[in-house]
Amino acid sequence: MKIEQNFIELISYKNNLNEKQFEILNLPYPAIENWQNLALQKEVSRNDANLLMLLKGNLSLKAQEQIIKNYHMVLEFNNIKAKVYELPKEEVKNVQKEDIKIEDEEEEYVKIYCDGACSGNPGNAGSGLAIYSSKKKPVLLYGAYEEVGTNNIAELNALHQALIIASQTHSENIISIYSDSKYAIDCITTWAYGWKANGWTKKGGEIKNLELIIEAHNLYEKLKNKIEIVHVKGHSGIEGNELADRMAVYTIKEKNKDFSFYSYNKVEEVLSLTSY
Repeated sequence: MKIEQNFIELISYKNNLNEKQFEILNLPYPAIENWQNLALQKEVSRNDANLLMLLKGNLSLKAQEQIIKNYHMVLEFNNIKAKVYELPKEEVKNVQKEDIKIEDEEEEYVKIYCDGACSGNPGNAGSGLAIYSSKKKPVLLYGAYEEVGTNNIAELNALHQALIIASQTHSENIISIYSDSKYAIDCITTWAYGWKANGWTKKGGEIKNLELIIEAHNLYEKLKNKIEIVHVKGHSGIEGNELADRMAVYTIKEKNKDFSFYSYNKVEEVLSLTSY
């Protein structure tokens, strides 16, 4: 069956899906802003559709996996041979381990690296992200191209997108966001409080990139109890930061305004791309 908007609304919980629902739809997890548009391009079997409905809710990964196992048990008990999503063998093994809590914590850990780049300052600007979840290879995103931008705008756009992704991610653990821009972090997590108290003004001149800062700060306020924002040193060999950097530069090359997934086989291939 073809996925339609009313079905997305039926299986969603607070306008989002959980990890296994995204896997069934063959969509990356954590979610990105336009995941619903991508889902509308998908087709699923009737049994997978049933499973998507059963998985609805803000469930732990352990609960999601148990629902999938139970559904297969029902099919087997009734001698129904059907093509339906199965847990990878490694995950089935993990679910059967006695020390399941440790496995769950590792599975649900999410790290988001974000970075911006600019060719000239001002000049062409772009943003990139590398999202680590479970033991899978990182999901890479590139976008937010600005024809005439600055490095600061690119960094703010990247951090803003990281916050959007965090807001759409169900995790029982703190979501970690990493940025090498002290400016972007301070704008959203520190300086914004003083500016807001003064009616979004500051002494000595205008607040540059104010609209973006307000939007990102408001999102940060809603999320601050479930996330941490960490400053890292740029171009210091941290894999996630390096991958986000390559995606930011790739944005400038492709002039990609919306965030898109970058397809790759090996991390080494991405690290070999151009960096500023």
